[in-house]
Amino acid sequence: MSEETIKQCFNVTGMTCSACSAHVEKSVRALGVKNVQVNLLANNMTVEHSRDISAEDIINAVKSGGYGASLQGAKESPKATSVQDETSPMKKRLIASVCFLLPLMYISMGHMLGLPGTQVFSKNEYLAAFALTQLLLTVPIIFINIKFFTVGFKALVHRSPNMDTLVATGSAASAIYGIYALYCICAASGKGDFLTAHHYAMNLYFEGAATILTLITAGKYLEAIA
Repeated sequence: MSEETIKQCFNVTGMTCSACSAHVEKSVRALGVKNVQVNLLANNMTVEHSRDISAEDIINAVKSGGYGASLQGAKESPKATSVQDETSPMKKRLIASVCFLLPLMYISMGHMLGLPGTQVFSKNEYLAAFALTQLLLTVPIIFINIKFFTVGFKALVHRSPNMDTLVATGSAASAIYGIYALYCICAASGKGDFLTAHHYAMNLYFEGAATILTLITAGKYLEAIA
């Protein structure tokens, strides 16, 4: 007599790209299931397994890979709830990020375009303030979009880097270099070496870190509502 096979559907959260779905599938297959199919766009998966493997075992396998999972109930309501849960906080994150990004871009790029009030930052005595202001506008955007860092670096720890890992690494590198440049500006200004201070002031990259996070959030929001 052949062993009875159970087919169950699960909601999966935290997937952002094909690398995520591949890692979820790999984690579940390691349990010895007969078949698993992960749908990235629908954020769910179908698993065929024997009675020896419980739904809780499958959920724990997904969670061990850094993602969330739950047994799927009704066909319509989970999907509707998932879309609402995804888009509402993402929209708030996007609006808040833009509110900080616009003044950041005005300050960091405005002097290149001759915008009013921005030329003052090119003066020697205001170079440190120029860098510090950009840092203070970038930090809130990083905290607003902290999910990229928690998900991205968690995936990296599990040796399954995904798109969030790229976003987190890129924006973190820009922000860390910006902080380094800020210290160099202060040190150079203290020595009266304003040529070096100007060099670092023009290469802060805080706006790069903030723009990456904001644009990816905008893309994810459009993807979610689509």
